Amino acid sequence: MVRVLVIGYAPDAVDFTDPAIPPGLTGAVVAEGIKRDVQLMLDRGWEAEHLPIRADGNFRHDILDRLASKAYDCIVIGAGVRMTTKHVPEFEQVVDAVRNGAPQTPIAFNSSPDSSGEAAARWLTKT
Repeated sequence: MVRVLVIGYAPDAVDFTDPAIPPGLTGAVVAEGIKRDVQLMLDRGWEAEHLPIRADGNFRHDILDRLASKAYDCIVIGAGVRMTTKHVPEFEQVVDAVRNGAPQTPIAFNSSPDSSGEAAARWLTKT
């Protein structure tokens, strides 16, 4: 079975006042998009998980723990992690944790809360 891990900020951890965040996004919209996207991946027959992170000192450890617990066929890093310049250091840490915890696993990037399945499929069809 294909396993996909989506790493993204917890919906309540996003600063929606940041001008880099697309207008109209709210915690509820993000949460619904994540839920819908995970369901779409499950409908494809994949095992899909969302790992919500926060811009605090624990997310690197959380990512490495999750990657040590099982293997994934693709890891998707959410747009919210990388779309704002305020979080470049956190984005670098997420990428580094994934690179260290799953060095052979393809990394994909979504463009919205409900496009992780599409992002993963770009890599999963190559294997």
